[in-house]
Amino acid sequence: MDHYIKKILTAKVYDVSKETPLDIAPGLSSKTANKVYLKREDLQPIFSFKCRGAYNRIFKLQQQQPDTAGVVCASAGNHGQGVALSASRLGIKSLIVMPKTTPTIKVNAVRQLGGEAVLHGDNYDEAYGHACELEKSNGYTFIHPFNDVDTIAGQGTIGVELCRQHSGSIDVVFVPIGGGGLASGVALFMKYLKPTVKIIGVEPIDAASMKASIAAGHPVVLDQVGIFADGVAVKSPGDETYKICSELLDDIITISVDEMCAAIRDVFEDTRTLMEPAGALSVAGLKKYVAENNISDQHLIAVTTGANVNFDRLRHIAERAEIGEQREALLAVTIPEQPGSFRHFCEMLGKRSVTEFNYRYADDRTANVFVGVQLSEGYAERQQIIKDLKVSDFTVEDLTDNEMAKLHVRHMVGGSSQAIDNEILYRFEFPERPGALAAFLNNMDKDWNITLFHYRNHGSAYARVLVGLQVPGDSAEKLQQFLDKLGYRYWCEDNNVAYRMFLS
Repeated sequence: MDHYIKKILTAKVYDVSKETPLDIAPGLSSKTANKVYLKREDLQPIFSFKCRGAYNRIFKLQQQQPDTAGVVCASAGNHGQGVALSASRLGIKSLIVMPKTTPTIKVNAVRQLGGEAVLHGDNYDEAYGHACELEKSNGYTFIHPFNDVDTIAGQGTIGVELCRQHSGSIDVVFVPIGGGGLASGVALFMKYLKPTVKIIGVEPIDAASMKASIAAGHPVVLDQVGIFADGVAVKSPGDETYKICSELLDDIITISVDEMCAAIRDVFEDTRTLMEPAGALSVAGLKKYVAENNISDQHLIAVTTGANVNFDRLRHIAERAEIGEQREALLAVTIPEQPGSFRHFCEMLGKRSVTEFNYRYADDRTANVFVGVQLSEGYAERQQIIKDLKVSDFTVEDLTDNEMAKLHVRHMVGGSSQAIDNEILYRFEFPERPGALAAFLNNMDKDWNITLFHYRNHGSAYARVLVGLQVPGDSAEKLQQFLDKLGYRYWCEDNNVAYRMFLS
């Protein structure tokens, strides 16, 4: 450890990095009943901590080999940016091999920082193999993203800053783990200076290579890893980082996609900054640790490691955050196919906000409705809704934790129906206020039947609603009166080609 401490204290990082703030997170502190601090590595020039280790490694390399031809690395994005920036600052050529699945924002950033981006393979390990080939063919030096003494030492400067910025008692520090370089560096310094502090690593449940390695007693290689948190999607830790983490980490927590998304929103609400999934991993681990151990009044630090997220991924993150925070329930409910049953079902939901309805008429006996309901009291409220619906003789299936339902079925409910006469299709904008749906249902003629209903709202000022109605041919005047009285914007979609091809 003494060897590492000297390397950390003499690490060269501040030519391209800066000392990032340790900020109190008021929302998370209130929510968890603890003092929660965020170590804001997302505020580095490349929006990631990776520039620390990369610069220290390349600077030491240049000292040892002044005639270095160039450097090459494999990276899911952030390490590549760090290498590109560091090499450019030191006047060295750099090749950055990145998986083809790397977010565009990271690829573009590498090129803007002066690195040559080479896209190869579908994951980090395939990119790593190609980088090793380029190392030999070009005569460049490989810059490992985590399994290197100087890289670990550079990341360890975060631990130095934490000890200086929080001079009082620190109970737990939460650090994300990909290959383990950051966790190793932080654990080495903090365990040396503050041996009582707990260092807890956090990994995605589908990329938990360090946890699996520690359980096995040696580094293991996972068959495959999930790439939602691309910054930590590593199949195997390094032998050096494994050795350090297995000795110094107090625990490793694994996190689901939904929990990561909820943590991204938590950080946004406290900082107005959007983390990438790996960047918010430590916050998700902190929340899970607090909930599982029922702790309070402790000083907890989460290292937020990156904010390089593609804008088009935000829609998915926002949807999954509701479920990860237990703020949304997804239910499949079977109701009788008869006038008034849909209205009764909606009445059972009370004044709760509905995030979406999906329904399509199938036969004249029963109907299956896919519904998303916003929750204010989490799991307990979800269970109460299910209980109340069952008491009212509705058949209910809880799909909140059903991955296929969340990813696919909620967007696929529908289809054509051969058994409907006199169907008309309208598209509405419902004002997003309590009672908007009830007003629609209560003003409908009791003889009309709803044959299709798709309601979707996720943060919009208006809910977008598609409704199929079975209306007798002589009710045109009554229908117009209904639309006028409702006062919502609407469009008749009877002749829409999408309706004709897929729904009618």
